[in-house]
Amino acid sequence: MKKVPVLKTDQEAEAFLEQDLSDLDFSQFKPMRFDFAPKSAALHLRLPEALLQGLKVRAKAKGMPYTRYVRMLLENDLAQSS
Repeated sequence: MKKVPVLKTDQEAEAFLEQDLSDLDFSQFKPMRFDFAPKSAALHLRLPEALLQGLKVRAKAKGMPYTRYVRMLLENDLAQSS
């Protein structure tokens, strides 16, 4: 299985997509979320240092800023509650 190379330009990406991708290793891809709605409210929260550090470690492992990770956790919890 082929890995996706690092593509530095749009032209490289377009050329890569023009080839047969049937032998591409899709296990290397990670889900991506896009936020389209503007954020119009803020939440300020005081946490124990250990909890904040744990959030930052988990967020880094997922490749996202910790504030986005906290928002994702809240969204997932609310979605499961409905």
